[in-house]
Amino acid sequence: MRSIQRRLSLGLISVLLIVGLVLAQVSLWLFEVGLQRYLESGLRNDAELLLIAIVRGPDGLQLDEQRLAPGYQRPYSGRYFRIDFDGGHWRSRSLWDLELPQPDDTGLHADLELEKSKQSLLLLHAEYRKFGQTVSITVAQDYTPVQASFARVQRIGLGLGLAALILILLLQRITVRRALRPLDRAREQILQLQQGQRSQLDEQVPLELEPLVAQINHLLAHTEDSLKRSRNALGNLGHALKTPLAVLISLTEGQQLEQHPQVRSKLRDQLQQIQQRLERELNRARLSGEALPGVRFDCDVELPALLSTVRMIHGEHLDLTYHVVPGLVLPWDREDTLELLGNLLDNACKWADSLVRLTVIEASGRYCLQIDDDGPGIPDAQRAEVLGRGNRLDEQVTGHGLGLGIVKDIVQAWGGRIQLLHSPCGGLQVRIDLPERQAAPR
Repeated sequence: MRSIQRRLSLGLISVLLIVGLVLAQVSLWLFEVGLQRYLESGLRNDAELLLIAIVRGPDGLQLDEQRLAPGYQRPYSGRYFRIDFDGGHWRSRSLWDLELPQPDDTGLHADLELEKSKQSLLLLHAEYRKFGQTVSITVAQDYTPVQASFARVQRIGLGLGLAALILILLLQRITVRRALRPLDRAREQILQLQQGQRSQLDEQVPLELEPLVAQINHLLAHTEDSLKRSRNALGNLGHALKTPLAVLISLTEGQQLEQHPQVRSKLRDQLQQIQQRLERELNRARLSGEALPGVRFDCDVELPALLSTVRMIHGEHLDLTYHVVPGLVLPWDREDTLELLGNLLDNACKWADSLVRLTVIEASGRYCLQIDDDGPGIPDAQRAEVLGRGNRLDEQVTGHGLGLGIVKDIVQAWGGRIQLLHSPCGGLQVRIDLPERQAAPR
C-alpha cells in the first residue's frame, strides 16, 4: 500500500507541478501582454499629443514646448521621445546626451535598453502626415519598475504555489489513506487467513471491492470443501484397507507359507511397511482435524497435548519435558509442525531409557528445535552416513528406529537444516535449525 501511495503522490506532484507552471507562465504572459497593450494606448496618446505640438513656424515646422508634458523636460525621467521629419529631428530633454533606440518597423517594442543606463524601455514607433510631410514619432517609457513588479509577483506566486502544493499533497495523502483503508483491512484479513485466524474475508467492503472479496470467499469455500472431501476420502480409504491388510498379515502367520520362509518373511515385511504408511497417513488426517488452513503452531496450546499423547503411547515411566518461551508461536503450518515434533518425540521415546527433553529456541526470527534423550545414541560415522544420503532416512537406516523421513522432507521444504549430535543427556540430540520466516509484504 505504501508503494501505491508513493506512486500516487509522485504522480500528483508531477501533474500539479507541470499544470501549475504552465498555468502560472501563461497567466503572467497574458497579464503582461494585457498591460503592454494598456501602456501602448498611453504611449499612442502621447505620440498624438506630440503630433499636435508640432506647429508651422516662420522657418518651417516648430515644436511648441508649452504643450509638452513635464516628464519630457526632466533628465532620465523615464519619459522620452524623438521626432524625425524631413528638415531634422527633435529629442526630449529627458534623454540628455543619450540616444533613443530607433526600431526599423512601426508598432510596440519591448525589452529595449536605453544606452548607458539600466532602464528597460517600452517603445512605440509611429508615422504620421502633417503639413504635407511625413513625421516619425518615437515615444518610450521606463519599463523596469513593471518588470520588477512582475518578478515580485512571480516570487509571491511561487511561494503561494508551493504552499498550495504542500496543502494539496497533505489532503491527497489523507484522502488516499482513507480510500485505501479497505484494501489495508483486506490485506490484514488475508494475512489472518494465511495464519489460520479466520476462514473468510469480511463482506462489508466498499462497492468496488465486493466482486473481489466475493470471488476470494468463493475460492476459499471451494478449497476448504475440496480439502474436507480429500481428507474424508483418505480416511475412508485407510479404514477400508485396514481390514484386508490385517487379514493378509494374519495369513502370513498361518501354516500355508511354512514351506516358503523367505517368501513369508518378505511378504510380512512388505505388508508391515504398507500398514505403517497407512497409519502415518491416517494420523496426518487425524492430526489436521478441523483446523483452519494455514493455522500456526501455538506452543502453549499444542505441546502439552502432544506430550500427553506421546506419554500415553510409550508409558508413564518416561520423563517428558519441554522448554519453550511462554507465548511462542512457530510461524509454520500446525499440521506439519505436529508431524515433525511427533515423529521426533516418538523416535526419541523408543530409544530413551527414562528422559526425553524438547527445547525450542527463538532468536532474531530464527528457530532451533532440539530433542534430547538418554538412550544409546548413534555412532558418529553412522550419523554422517544417515544424513549424507538424499533418500528418506527411515528407509536407508534400519535398526535404529529413526523415523526421520518425513521430518527431513518438512525441514527441507522449510529451508532448514537437521543435525544428529551427541546429547548432554547421554544419548542422541536431533537439532533442527530453521531460517527466518518471511512476513507478508505490506
